[in-house]
Formats: sequence, structure tokens, C-alpha cells
Amino acid sequence: MSETSMELRGDREIIIARTFRAPPRIVFEAYTKPEHVKRWWAPKSLGCEVTSCEADVRVGGRYRFVTRAGGQEFAFSGTYTEVSSPTRLVYTQVFEPMADAGHAVVTVTFEEHQGTTRYVSHELYPSAEAREAALASGMEHGMRETMRQLDEVVASLVGDAR
Repeated sequence: MSETSMELRGDREIIIARTFRAPPRIVFEAYTKPEHVKRWWAPKSLGCEVTSCEADVRVGGRYRFVTRAGGQEFAFSGTYTEVSSPTRLVYTQVFEPMADAGHAVVTVTFEEHQGTTRYVSHELYPSAEAREAALASGMEHGMRETMRQLDEVVASLVGDAR
């Protein structure tokens, strides 16, 4: 429905936003249920695939998503600190190969507006260096592609709900 926007705020924060043509309930489901996350989490144009996806979406619950690209596996993991389905999700995020850099805190809101959902993700990194490392890894390209893939999953769920 819309393009994904990305804004750098201060020296530690990244804000990502997109509007989806579906109610928050469906976008939240696509964003959190492992069977859907497997379909959108890894940027397919880079030859990435999700090989493992576990998520216990509750306060104190953990998640771990493992992707494979070029014969190597990379994992993202963290803990859910706030779950207000379907409007708000807060969690920590660690890119395991760079775990020494600390974890980001991600706050995602799913706001309904005239039958659509405005998705906004605030990623707060532990340091300017950690944010720069994320950006240098190609995060922006991957994020834009995965948001398009999430949009496709959301559209398929809307079709299933009819």
C-alpha cells in the first residue's frame, strides 16, 4: 500500500514506518506469529531464508529467528517486555553475531486509521556505534525488502479473512 520510510533520530535511534491495508489485528498477527514471520523476516533477494522461528509473544517471553544466507546462519533474539495486542509491542533485540554490542529496544505501534494500519517501529540502540554497525550491515535495504514482504503476507491474510 505504501512505501516504507526510515528516519535516523539522534545518534542512537531508527524509526521505520509503513501503512498496511488491513486492520491492526491482522498486521499484528503477521508480525508476531512464527508461521507468518517465516514468510517475511529474511530479504529473499539476498538469498536469505528463515530456517528457525520461535516466538513466545507474552511479557517475559522470548523469541529467536535464525536466517541462512550464503551457507551461514545468523540469529536475532530477544525478550518481549510489553505486549498489548494488537496495538503495541516492545521487545529487546540482539543480533547474535554482534551480541557484545548490546541489545536494541524496539517499540512497535500498530495504529488503526480508516481501515488501514500505520506501523511505526522505534529502534533504540545502546550506542551510536551499535546503530552505525546495524546501518553498515545493509540493514536499510533488508528492512525495506522485508517490509514489502510483510505487506504481501498481510495482503494474503486479508484475502483469507474474506
